[in-house]
Order: sequence, then structure tokens, then C-alpha cells
Amino acid sequence: MYKPSYIDLHKSGELSKRSEKLEAMLSDCNICPKDCKVNRKENEIAACYSGYLPVVSAHCVHYGEEPFLVGSKENSNENGVGNIFFGNCNLRCVYCQNYEISQNHKTEIKNEITFERLAEMMLELQNKKVNAIGFVSPTHFVPQIVTAIKIATAEGLNLPLIYNTNSYDSAEVIKLLEGIFDIYLPDLKYSDEEYGYKYSKVKNYVHHSRAAITEMHRQVGSDLIIENGLLKKGLIIRHLILPNDIAGSYDTLKFISGLDNKISLSIMSQYYPAHKALTSDLLSRNIREREYEKVFEYMDELNLENGFLQEFESENYYRPDFKDRIEPFKR
Repeated sequence: MYKPSYIDLHKSGELSKRSEKLEAMLSDCNICPKDCKVNRKENEIAACYSGYLPVVSAHCVHYGEEPFLVGSKENSNENGVGNIFFGNCNLRCVYCQNYEISQNHKTEIKNEITFERLAEMMLELQNKKVNAIGFVSPTHFVPQIVTAIKIATAEGLNLPLIYNTNSYDSAEVIKLLEGIFDIYLPDLKYSDEEYGYKYSKVKNYVHHSRAAITEMHRQVGSDLIIENGLLKKGLIIRHLILPNDIAGSYDTLKFISGLDNKISLSIMSQYYPAHKALTSDLLSRNIREREYEKVFEYMDELNLENGFLQEFESENYYRPDFKDRIEPFKR
């Protein structure tokens, strides 16, 4: 039976040390590559539009993640992931499908919660028998999350934890997460720095995301630890196919192959024009079948064989509605 390593980190006191070190970073905030240098402990607002308290827009059982996370009827473990969706974001993606919570800080401020309440949410989801706890868009609240994990672990949290990120992370912060998160689920968005700035409003996305993912890979390697058909530990790199190859899929996959062609991928075809993409010439349509097929060809060329592929029509299945904070993803 797999035991998450953060449990031993808690017993040894190391989890508390990491929590203290991360929280201290908020005083001169350099939690993410934006390196804002504001004092978030005094509730100064950073470029992510966030202060000291975490903002949680929804927490719910989610069945839209990869099969090894959701479970299956065949294995009688189709219990889903207990996802905690954090409000605000350190990116400003013009096509964000979660824009209602990621780019609406004036509304999301009402969803600020205490660290103790965040810990309670983890335990509430665990009590629903989910397979893991997923932290969605966690980057700008890492210190708050780790403190809440410490609190929840003392109260019996014992599920694998998923770091579900846009990958605009500090590699130094990711180093401090070693042994806390069992599963890394980063999305590698671009292979061109110009597109990272044009479509997500951040500098050096490619550099920082690749450094962060390299560190994640160092920690957990390429092999997935699976028990009863469920992922317990490992790295799955997500890549969303964008129209007109704005994602630079070949170069992204080449980078991954250079780390190790045994790494598991999750190739996502769920793109649909949302938010500001509706008025963007290059992003105002769904992907075409030929664009989808070309990514398969790249994978074959680079000998990338492990992971998951969404069906071409999947853009119809993954549309959140955060007007419903209890169940934003309908089954």
C-alpha cells in the first residue's frame, strides 16, 4: 500500500520547516517567476492579484482528469479527483477556459479563506473517497497550500497530492516541494517566448516552465507508480494543442523527449475559443483534425509512446461553468 511521503515529512518536522521557509518568501514575494517583491504577508497585492489569504473558487469531485487519476468502473475505483480550484492566476491567457475565476479578481476576493478552512476542504474531499487531492492553479498560493497540508496531515490527510500547474513556476520553489507532492501534472504551453508574452502576458515562459519541469522530473522520474489502476506517484506532462501551432508542439515534444522519451504525456485536444480568443485571428476557432494528427506524427518521430490522448472531439466535454461553484464540471 503506497504511503504519500509528506506523511513522514510531517512526522520528522520537515514539513513544518518547508512551510516556514515558503511563507517567509511571501514577505518579499518571489514565489513565481514574476518576482513581484511585494509583502504579501502584509496583504500587499502581487501581479497575480493575490494577497496573503488563499482564494478558493471551487472544491469538488472532478471526473475530467486522466484515467489513472479518475479511476474506472472496471477496477471499482471510479471515484474521481478531489480538486481545489484556486482563484486568480500568474498568467493572463487570452484563451483561458477558467477565465471566470482566473481573471476576475474583483469578484474572487470574496472567496478568500483561512489556511484552516483550506485544510478542511482537503479532508472533506478525502471523506468523499476521492482517489487524490488536486491543487489546480496552485503556483501563486504555494506557501499557503503547504501550510494547509501540514494542518490537514495532522488531522489525518493521507491521499496522494497533485500539483496541477500552468508551469510558470520557480524551479527553486519546486525544489522545496520535493516529497510533498506525489504527482506533478504540469501543462507545457509554448515553445516560443514571443507567444508566451503575446498570449499569456508573461516573460520567459519557455525558460521557466522547462526549468520547473526538469526539476519535477528529477524528483519523481519517468516511471509511474500505479496501484490497482490508480496513479500514486509520478509525472504526466500535459500539452494543449492550439490552432495554427501557436503551442509549438514539435519543439515542446522534442524538449520532453530530450529529458526522457519514457515520460508520460497527456495530449489535449479540448481547445475551444473562450474569453478573448473569440476576437483573436489565430485563436478564434477549434483545432482542425490535421493539426491533431500532426502531433501524433511528432510523437512517433520522437519515440514518445507513454501517456494519454484525448479524442479529437473532446472540446465538447471539458467546458466548466463556474457560475456553479459546487459542481462546475457536469458529468
